[in-house]
Order: sequence, then C-alpha cells, then structure tokens
Amino acid sequence: MSPLAGSRILSPRTKGTLALAAAIGVLGNSGIITAQSVPSPQISTIERIARPGWWPTKGTAPRSEYVGPAACASCHSSIAATQKQHNMARALTHSSESETLHNAVGSSFRLGSFQYRISQNPEGRITATVSDATRSLSDTLVWAFGSGAVGQTLLFERNGSFYESRFSLFPNAKTIDTTPNQRQWVARTLEQAAGRRLGEPETKRCFGCHSTAAVTEGRLDTDHLMVGVTCEGCHGPGAIHSAMMKSGMDQGTMQIANPVKMSPGDRVDFCGACHGTSWDIVLSGTTGIENVRFPAYRLEKSRCWGKGDARMVCTACHNPHEPLVHDSASYDGKCQSCHVNTGEKATAEHPGAACKVGTKNCAGCHMAKYELREMHTTYTDHYIRVVTDTSNFPDGPPVVGSPVGPSKQSQMR
Repeated sequence: MSPLAGSRILSPRTKGTLALAAAIGVLGNSGIITAQSVPSPQISTIERIARPGWWPTKGTAPRSEYVGPAACASCHSSIAATQKQHNMARALTHSSESETLHNAVGSSFRLGSFQYRISQNPEGRITATVSDATRSLSDTLVWAFGSGAVGQTLLFERNGSFYESRFSLFPNAKTIDTTPNQRQWVARTLEQAAGRRLGEPETKRCFGCHSTAAVTEGRLDTDHLMVGVTCEGCHGPGAIHSAMMKSGMDQGTMQIANPVKMSPGDRVDFCGACHGTSWDIVLSGTTGIENVRFPAYRLEKSRCWGKGDARMVCTACHNPHEPLVHDSASYDGKCQSCHVNTGEKATAEHPGAACKVGTKNCAGCHMAKYELREMHTTYTDHYIRVVTDTSNFPDGPPVVGSPVGPSKQSQMR
C-alpha cells in the first residue's frame, strides 16, 4: 500500500488511483512526482526524458492518468480561463476547425512548377490539390499545427503515415508559401510537391509539443489526444493529483509537476523541451539567424544569465497562463529587478549596472529584432546585450538578416 494511504478513509476511486500510483512507481518515499527537484547540469532534452520523473514530451504515462483541462478548471478556474487564450492552447487544431485554414479555402497559388488549390467539400473536409501539366493529387488535410499567430502548417495522412504539407499559411503576411523546413530542396515529383513524409520519431515530437497526451506509453495516439498545450502538457498527468485533492489529502499538492520549484537552469530547460534548449541547438548543428527562434538558447548566451538566476527564467517575463504581452515597455520592471537606478552602485542582490541611457523600454534597445524571410515575421532576439549593429546576427558565422518581401510569394486570397 502507498505510504499515503491508510491515514484516512478513501473512496474506491482514490484507492484505485493510489494503488495505480504505487504499482507504476511514481510515489516514492516523498510522494513527489516532479522533474528533478535538485539542480542538475544542463543537458539535452533527449537526456532529460530518459531520466525518472515528469518532463514535457516524455510520453511514457498511460492515457488514463490524464484528466483533461476541465478537471483542472474545477479548482483553478481563473488560470484555466486565461490559459485558453494563450497561443500554446491553440498550438494544434483539427483542420476542419482552423479559422486560418478556413480563410484560405478557395485559394489557388503556384509554388515552383506546381499549381495548388485549397477547397472544402460539402461534408466540411478541407482538401489540398496539387497539379502539374499532366495530373493532380488530392489529400484531405487533417491537422493544423500552429496558432496562426506566425504561421500554420498542415498535415495529411496517406497509407498510415503523416505527411507535412509542402505549403504553409502565413496569415499576418497574407501569404501562402513553402513550408520553411522544406525550402532547402526542390520538389521534382507530384508526390514531393504534395508534402514530406514524417518518420515516427519526428511525428511524436511534433504532436508532443503541440498537443497534450498525444504520446502515451511511448506510442502516438492521435485519436485520444487533447488539442493544444493544456494544463497537463506542462504540469504532467493529473489523475493522482486530482483524486487526492478531492479526497482532502494535502499531499496531493506534491503529485503534480511545478516548475517553480526547479533551479533556474532546469526551469529554462523545461520550457526548452519544446522551444529548444542550449544543448538541443548545439547538438542540432543549427547556426545563424534561424537560431533567433530559440529563446532559451539565446537567453543563456546573455551576460545577464551568468550561472542562472530565477529573475532570468522564461516565466519571469512570460506568464504561460496568459496571452503573450507584446508591449516591450511592459517588461521594464523585470529588468529593473536586477539593474540598479542611475547613480546607484550594483550590489549582490542587484548586480546589474545602471543603464547610461534610461530606464524605459529596455527590451527595445537590448533585445534586437530580426526578420526571417522563410517565416514571414519578425522575432525578438532573447540574447540580451548592448546592440550596436543589427546587420549581422551574433551566432557563429555572421549571417545577414534579410527583409520579408512579397514579390515572389503567392498571396492568400
């Protein structure tokens, strides 16, 4: 029996839940189910998920251990309500429910030597058709990845495999263009022009970061996933936590992952499980301006980061339960929690020197913005520094950023 059982009368459901917990070994002497609670050297995500405990994208828990966001909302109603408005909650949708995709229905465009058309049949299914001079190939779009705030990429199924559509939607730029990671090669056949087949490991990673409980017991199960990143996508399966809290057991607070209890390095790596940790990017060999898309990696290049500071973790500035704040001036208070005011000397508590220019719109000066042509958007660089030149990107061999231009892009109608 679990060491937490027997101290009070439990419902049959809770007893069963605790028995399950003991059986699968998630309740140790402390009864804590979290990621590593002591600081550990920063490592790659693939190494993180090989360790005991919860970590985003791990995918080893059974589906029965997830209770869904409605159960979380029964106690955390205000947080659950605002989390629904975050782009993470819309990171994945069924194609038939994608507003971005519905707005593109009827579009006809050309990429390379192939003609494309997006259409919808009377049953509501949305189809992508690609044609060359002699024939056409149509596929029903099943999943839409991305909230549409930057772009949205579509997936279809064929012969039991998922395929990433050759085109993606960029609503802010009112453009349909080649999916970014397919731009390095030229489609020469109709099948290649339709999309790129995803292998099983890549498919798991995609669904693992854009949805909740898509990978359970190591297997991809798109029939029972929860669309978007919901509560349990970050905090881990909540069945045991929920059952214990409903039974009045105070120890239930320990049976859910809480990144706040982690060391600064672990907390940044926690977010980096999907947004790219320093080691993930180094091991991938990615260099140049594309790395502006990986804020955890860029943040840790900053002098501000040092050896890790809780005031510099991702959640110090960005609340994952609320929509992203785009006004750079709103972050001034975060900078001033480390930096002293003009005329003051730095201290151990406030090690940041006073800015010689001012105390307003810090991010506007110290976090440069770069445009990525393939993404049709501008990214804020989280490498915090004194920016003297934005023409070169300070990451490995300098790569000059290029502006987005619509001249060669297909316009969304």
